[in-house]
Amino acid sequence: MFARVLSGSTIGVEGYIVEVEIDLTSKIPGFVIVGLPEGAVKESKERVLAALKNSGFKIPPKKFTVNLAPADIRKEGSLFDLPIALGILKALDYVNIPDDFLIVGELSLDGKIKRAKGVLSIVSDAVKKGIKKFIVPPQNAEEAGLVEGAFIYTPSSLTESVLFFKGEKELSPVQVDRVSYFEHHQNYGVDFSEVKGQESVKRALEIAAAGGHNILMIGPPGSGKTMLARRLPTILPRMTLDEAIETTKIHSVAGLLRESGIVATRPFRSPHHTVSHAGLIGGGSYPKPGEVSLAHNGVLFLDELPEFSQKVIEVLRQPMEDGVVTISRAKQSITFPARFMLVAAMNPCPCGYLTDPYHKCTCAPSEIRRYHSKISGPLLDRIDIHIEVPPVRFEELKNKKDGEPSHAIRERVERARKIQESRFMGRKIHFNAHMGQKEIKEFCQLDNTSENLLKMAMEKMGLSARAYARILKVARTIADLEGSENIKPNHVQEAISYRSLDREDWYMRSLEF
Repeated sequence: MFARVLSGSTIGVEGYIVEVEIDLTSKIPGFVIVGLPEGAVKESKERVLAALKNSGFKIPPKKFTVNLAPADIRKEGSLFDLPIALGILKALDYVNIPDDFLIVGELSLDGKIKRAKGVLSIVSDAVKKGIKKFIVPPQNAEEAGLVEGAFIYTPSSLTESVLFFKGEKELSPVQVDRVSYFEHHQNYGVDFSEVKGQESVKRALEIAAAGGHNILMIGPPGSGKTMLARRLPTILPRMTLDEAIETTKIHSVAGLLRESGIVATRPFRSPHHTVSHAGLIGGGSYPKPGEVSLAHNGVLFLDELPEFSQKVIEVLRQPMEDGVVTISRAKQSITFPARFMLVAAMNPCPCGYLTDPYHKCTCAPSEIRRYHSKISGPLLDRIDIHIEVPPVRFEELKNKKDGEPSHAIRERVERARKIQESRFMGRKIHFNAHMGQKEIKEFCQLDNTSENLLKMAMEKMGLSARAYARILKVARTIADLEGSENIKPNHVQEAISYRSLDREDWYMRSLEF
């Protein structure tokens, strides 16, 4: 007896179709799964047999051979439980399952269907290949329903699945209005109006958001660096539906998708400084997305930047440049998207109080220099804006008036982004932060006054050569926020102020506090 059922799996964040083939013979009873199954797939035989028995199906003592094709791609996860169980029942003539259904789902021992990873990617790929009907777990209904042209059925148990295919149980396909569902979940829960004071830092974050610039905040503990960083996604342009689906695929594959079934707001990821290479970039025996990919289309926040391992920080350079992460293994290379804004925060010294007028710093100058030397030069090269975050004064804390709301700042950011979209139309870049030397030369022309100002800054303030291009990019963004076609001296002057760590006298100036 032989049966075939369609299922699916993922490679990276892309789905592919898997044919689950079942062969039953009268040889010595047994259960074997072939087709490069890993641990969780091999263990599915125990879950499947228990689910079949506890669902009331009598399974004869036969030799079960399950093949997962294509057989040369390694399979992982528990999403093959349901198709294997239904395939066995189809081979035993309990039920007829049409060939145009694709089935995924994990089974509990009592036959209930549980959430599976990567369903959105699987359904998206299958629809492109002409498959329209799907059986998925109820918990995955919303994410699967985001795919246009897919008819999603969500039985709650193995028994209900069998009754559905027999025509004894009616299930209506899941209806998801993609646009309204997406808009309904666009709520961050935090707002810039909640931040007291720190107007200069808010301004720097607005510029960073407008131009897609990476930013480093330097300030004592309690000055609000983390609070500000968490609110940065609220002033970034609203996610488009395509961006949301792309981001949702990554979170679905990683098993981090929430009950809403969609990532409708820009992600904010904040890994601990003890994170490993694989945790940050992605990887493992069966490569999974890391923090940089989970932050795709959003913000990656590295708090206490000098505490991160320098080797871990160095691996950020490639995704920051390319917007993707490629993980190579012996048999395959997997690419994960990783286009994010980097926001980093650090104390000015090991104790944190070097620039705090209310606390005394206990660090020796050599300790401060050693602390700052932990920051990778190549990484610092890729951070356009450095901003000092002062302690919040009591007068600002007691002020009951709310600050400017996120939606008002976001409107200005979106206007600046539209200017950049028009400017870079037909090119591979989208924001000012991504400009290369060619674009800088074309779009960042300075008048004589601005050139003299920048030259004076380079010479008198000891700014490094690497700061030159960064200043021009940031000045271009400041001009875009003002709707100015040309970069003016005040734009250059403000951009220069955002290069704190490039000043040769930074340590000595800080030690004078």
